[in-house]
Amino acid sequence: MQNTAETGPADPVDVTPLLDDPHTAYAALRASGPVHRITGPDGQPAWLVTRYDDVRAALADPRLSLDKRHAAPGGYRGFALPPALDANLLNMDPPDHTRVRRLVVRAFTAGRVEALRAPVRRVADDLLDAVEPAGRADLIADYAGHLPIIVICDLLGVPRADRRDFRAWTDRLVTPDPSRPELVKQTIGDLLAYFTGLIATKRAQPGDDLLSELIAVRDTPDGTPDGAPDSGAAPGGDRLSEDELTSLAFLILFAGYENTVHLVGNAVLALLDHPEQLRALHRNPAELPNAVEEFMRFDPPGPLAIRRFPREDLDIGGVRVPAGDCVLLSVGSANRDEARFPDADRLDLARDLSGHLALGHGIHYCLGAPLARMETAVALSALIERFPGLRLDVPRASLTHRRTLRARGLISLPVTW
Repeated sequence: MQNTAETGPADPVDVTPLLDDPHTAYAALRASGPVHRITGPDGQPAWLVTRYDDVRAALADPRLSLDKRHAAPGGYRGFALPPALDANLLNMDPPDHTRVRRLVVRAFTAGRVEALRAPVRRVADDLLDAVEPAGRADLIADYAGHLPIIVICDLLGVPRADRRDFRAWTDRLVTPDPSRPELVKQTIGDLLAYFTGLIATKRAQPGDDLLSELIAVRDTPDGTPDGAPDSGAAPGGDRLSEDELTSLAFLILFAGYENTVHLVGNAVLALLDHPEQLRALHRNPAELPNAVEEFMRFDPPGPLAIRRFPREDLDIGGVRVPAGDCVLLSVGSANRDEARFPDADRLDLARDLSGHLALGHGIHYCLGAPLARMETAVALSALIERFPGLRLDVPRASLTHRRTLRARGLISLPVTW
């Protein structure tokens, strides 16, 4: 299954096992070789990197570009996003990446995130208040699916009346309906129209929210609005272009919602699968911060880092990868690599977790990591405190995950207490 410079291309790996039972399938791939040629469910060819050392090194390798302009002709197909949604950090290399990240990182400082802890706990308690009388709930639809969208919309300053649309839009993009391909194009258009309108409203009437702050940063370096937007061309200094502003809002919403939904759901399932760990956490809630790191390692919501394109022919794990080919770095596989994490398939909330890759590594390390950690810890703390007898309300075998390589999340998680 491995491709080397000496032997030439091998037949692509069948990705079906990665959709059905990813942890078992990745273990087999790690054992057979560090890098594999695959054809994804969308028909796109790529190189899949599976071992910890190779994934970690590649995450920080500047020769691997996030900019799609480095893709070989016809070598990459993805969502055809308009420039106003595509000019985001997931498509940027330095120096643009450095400039844009520096402007937005202030929103996710430890102090600012800590100030959100009490409001997030109030939201979590309100959601649990709503389901407690019934004695059962679907933790995805009734809890994990609501909490992140409320939090990220409050952070951005999105009106409450618009939040149902956001959940539907993000769900359609993450798991598109193959029988209705037109929905993706329609959803992208809806998102662009919405953010364009919201930015215009915030520009006219700024609020105490992140989007208003980003608009001030975009309009002038000192934060004093100076009137109408420009044509969208990249500005000089530390300003944002109009496209970068719109794309940042889109990225913060999309990543802040989708990943946290799956992280909370996967963490709860891991605890229900390991009741002794759940009891230990209930007895000692101070261990929750380390537990969140283990949940990220054990079953991350994003098994693959954002795709990369070699700027030149290079070796990854001894495998020659041509310039412009699509490279997928499996952080989900790397985090289960026994060479780095002994007994890696065991959930161990007391494990030494220095170096897990669920949030990335290098200059593209997850911008929202402090918020994701805090939000997940608060969501789990509120749930465990309220329902110490939490248990599954359906047979374990009936639970299903989204069938996609890029997101690892449950469709539903029915529980009772």
